[in-house]
Amino acid sequence: MSGPSGKTGDSGGVGDYAIDVHELRKSFGDHAAVDGIDLSVSKGEIFGFLGPNGAGKSTTIRMLCGLLQPTSGEGHVAGHDIIREPENIKKVIGYMSQHFGLYTDLTVEENIEFYSGIYLGRRSKEIKEQMIEEMGLAKYRKFLAGRLSGGWKQRLALACAISHSPRVLFLDEPTAGIDPMSRRTLWDFLYEKSEQGVTLFVTTHYMDEAEYCHRLGFIMDGKLTACAAPNEIKRHRMKGDVITLRCSNNTAAFEALKGSPLLIDVNVYGDSIHLVAGSADRAMDSVRRALSESGIEVLEMRESEPTIEDVFVSLSKEAYGT
Repeated sequence: MSGPSGKTGDSGGVGDYAIDVHELRKSFGDHAAVDGIDLSVSKGEIFGFLGPNGAGKSTTIRMLCGLLQPTSGEGHVAGHDIIREPENIKKVIGYMSQHFGLYTDLTVEENIEFYSGIYLGRRSKEIKEQMIEEMGLAKYRKFLAGRLSGGWKQRLALACAISHSPRVLFLDEPTAGIDPMSRRTLWDFLYEKSEQGVTLFVTTHYMDEAEYCHRLGFIMDGKLTACAAPNEIKRHRMKGDVITLRCSNNTAAFEALKGSPLLIDVNVYGDSIHLVAGSADRAMDSVRRALSESGIEVLEMRESEPTIEDVFVSLSKEAYGT
C-alpha cells in the first residue's frame, strides 16, 4: 500500500478546492447538529472526517451531497452551490455507505448496469464491463449480490459508486466489517483514484486507517475542532505525554492506575496500556510505585509518540468533558 502523496488533479471545484464551505450550520429545533464549520478540501485529496457517533458527521455529509439544506452558511461541492444547485451536485458525486445498499436479488453485473444507467443511459453496458474489470469482479459477475462476502460486496458497492466517474466520492465507513486484506485492497484502489484527481471524503472508526489520509478533520459536538495532516494533528493537538505500558497483568494494572492524580487518561490498546500524563517523567516514577505496591510486574514502560486514536480520545474528552 502506498502512502499519501498529496497529488491533486482537476476534479472540479471552486479555485483549488473540490469542497469549500463556510459557517455551515444545521439545526434541528434548538439543537445545532453542525455548528458553523469552515472546511476546504483540495482536488484529488483524501480527506478523513473523524468524530464519535452523534458528532455531526452524517449531517455534514448529507449537506455536502445536496440531500439536506443547511440552516445557514454557504459552500460549493465540485463547483456547485450546495444551497442553489443540490441536483447538480448529485450528478457529479459518488456515495458509498457502510451498509450494503445495493439490490441483493440482482447479479453483480445487473447492479452495476442499473446504477450506471441512471447517469449514463445507453453507455451503461460499456461502463459495466470497465467496472467489472477494474474492480476484479469478473468471476462473480453472475453471482447474486446478496451471496457475496463482505469484501466483495464493498468492491461491488464501490464499482456502482464510481461508475459515472464522479469528481468527489463520499465514503462512509467503507471498510466496516471486512477483513484486513480486503481493507488493504480497497485503500490501494482509493489511492489510485486520488492520483487520477478524484477527491475522496472518508469517514472511518479505524484510527489506523486515518493515517492513510492526506488530511484529517475532527468534528466534535457539531464543531470542527482540528484539521491538519495526521503528523501535524499528533504533534500539536495531543494534550499531554503518552506512555506505553506493558505489565504482567494489564487488567489489574488498568484498575490500579485509572484513578491516579498524575494521569490524565488510561486506556487499554491491545496488549498494552496507553497512559496520558502532563509530565511523562514524573508519572512513570509514580506508576512504577503504584504497580509494585499492587504486586504487578512492569514488562515495558516508555514515552511514545501519540497515535491518531490517542488524539481522538483526547479531543473527545476535551469536547465532551468525559
